[in-house]
Amino acid sequence: MTQALNLIQPLLHSDLPWLVATLATYLVSVRIFKASGRKALLNPLLLSMVILIALLELTHTPYTTYRQGAELINFLLGPATVALAVPLFEYRHLLLKMWMPLAGGLIVGSLVTIGSVVALGHLADLPLPVILSLAPKAVTTPMALGIAQSAGGDVPLVVVFTMSTGICGAVFGLMLLRALRVRDHAICGFTMGLGASGVAAARCFEESEEMGAFAGLAVGLNGVFTALAVPLLIHWHIWGL
Repeated sequence: MTQALNLIQPLLHSDLPWLVATLATYLVSVRIFKASGRKALLNPLLLSMVILIALLELTHTPYTTYRQGAELINFLLGPATVALAVPLFEYRHLLLKMWMPLAGGLIVGSLVTIGSVVALGHLADLPLPVILSLAPKAVTTPMALGIAQSAGGDVPLVVVFTMSTGICGAVFGLMLLRALRVRDHAICGFTMGLGASGVAAARCFEESEEMGAFAGLAVGLNGVFTALAVPLLIHWHIWGL
């Protein structure tokens, strides 16, 4: 086994194999997810992460090498996030009808998410860079990276926090909403997108186009609102609660 790994190490440290491995792993994970009857704990993204982490450990490949190989996928996250708004055009009549409660939900949800992180971080005496990395955790990764970096956050922490939040939302979000007897697809979608970003939005599209469209709307609006709110709340934290 060790000799085989030594022979393929040069290949593993190039870019293309990890791009192919990422795409192949996700496709396999989707097949497993569908075969399981769409069990929440077998979410394709969560399953893909587990498999890829195991592969990296098995092959002793550093994360920096993997990230370089999968950079194309990371680049496409931006256009993919923008594309989430396209299906919303079909539901513009609902958007016009619900704009006031949606706006209220956006403001309250975003402020509670960011404010609770800043307040708890202050109480726990966390270093400011950690708080800055946690503050945009409910925003989709490309936006969260931009917000945190401009404020002084740590890139690896931002990725971990945003991905963890998104996966938890995708796995448990709809289960919680159903337990609370929330059935409206627009409300479920907006709530999921607001609390768990693009990962949850992808999960919503598996339920219905309407749910996915409103999740995409929440992802975009929450990103803009968070970019404005984080600097203000961090300033509030610096000067004391």
